[in-house]
Amino acid sequence: MEIKDYFKQDAILDISFFNFSNAITAAYFASIDLEVLRVNNNFKSFFPVLGNVTKVLFPSVLEQLGVPDAQIDEFQSGLNTNGRVLIPRIELTIAGEEKVYSLLSAVTQNADFSFLNGVQGQFVDRTAENKLRAEKEGLLDQKLRDQEIIEEKSMRLENIANRLAKYLSPQVYKSIFTSGEVETTSHKRKNLTVFFSDIVNFTDLSDTLEPEKLAQIINNYLSEMTTIALECGGTIDKFIGDAIMVFFGDPESLGEEQDALNCIEMALRMRARVNELREYWIRSGVKGGLDIRVGIATGFCTVGNFGSSQRMDYTALGGPVNLSARLEGKAPKNEILISDDTLNLVKGKVDTEYFDEITPKGFSRSIRVHLVKDFSSKQHKENRRTYSHRGKHIDMDVFDASDIRAALEELKTVSTKFEELLSKEDIEKQ
Repeated sequence: MEIKDYFKQDAILDISFFNFSNAITAAYFASIDLEVLRVNNNFKSFFPVLGNVTKVLFPSVLEQLGVPDAQIDEFQSGLNTNGRVLIPRIELTIAGEEKVYSLLSAVTQNADFSFLNGVQGQFVDRTAENKLRAEKEGLLDQKLRDQEIIEEKSMRLENIANRLAKYLSPQVYKSIFTSGEVETTSHKRKNLTVFFSDIVNFTDLSDTLEPEKLAQIINNYLSEMTTIALECGGTIDKFIGDAIMVFFGDPESLGEEQDALNCIEMALRMRARVNELREYWIRSGVKGGLDIRVGIATGFCTVGNFGSSQRMDYTALGGPVNLSARLEGKAPKNEILISDDTLNLVKGKVDTEYFDEITPKGFSRSIRVHLVKDFSSKQHKENRRTYSHRGKHIDMDVFDASDIRAALEELKTVSTKFEELLSKEDIEKQ
């Protein structure tokens, strides 16, 4: 009598296959030929449609469940080749419900208990896990879509902000986007230095030039003047056709004296830049080039946002604004007029010349007016930025100073062409 005859086979089977009867999976045991010998209770509850599967070949059981042929072939070849197989995902429809299972099976061999020899396996219900994974993947997909939407909207906002920056002075732009809101009710009384300029005989110029040519020249002029204004720290209030209004002292101030000095430095640099661009404008069709007039006045103004609920304008109101506009109208061609109050702030640092005593329209008292020559300091004048070069062999004017790097790249290209031309001439001489 063999040792196996002393044991109850059913009990051994239950113990051998991980407590077969109470397993939470749908467990089965089949002969080496894949004939089902027994299944546990869960197998019957997992697949009630099957009924009794004892003595049925397990591949036929799989076929009845609706397992695809490719996975049935995978099951059989895995057992034959490796003695074990794992199919991680089998999708089935059980009682009208979509279910997902994993199938694990292995060939069992035991020299002492021949009745343990065969194939044992189990279906693991992965439906809940699959749903959680699907939900997680759905959330991740939604997160990616949301991220794409956020990035797209951020790009649109950045594009809008960049476009908006062209319509606002940098100081105003910064105050809006830093605070996150626009204050429409707060107005301040500030001591400002206000600048007005316009182009002499602009009406005649606009009547004689083609619209495209006029736009090209005026945009170039305003672009160059804007670059200088921003470099000097001015707040560009507005463009009125060819006229420019800039003020110093709000929203940022370096002190009343320095604000006035910066305003005069801006005006001098603008005048010098107009002279540098004169030849370019003549070549563009403007007879004699452009000439400007400048008026500067200092005094207390009310500054803040003015307008309606539909459109606001950050600007300054008050006598100095009107006075600077009147002085600009009185200024000779390519000259800068300043008021007495401005002179008092810059006296000793700027050379001026008495011009006249006038009573501007809208003012009840006369005002002494002065012509600006230049800064007194020689070092200050030598350090002033210029965009033209007059040398022994070449004259050069940069007519678009808004992108100096592009101008330098263009100069490099020209230099390379001259080098190539020189090399060609040397070769021909040889």
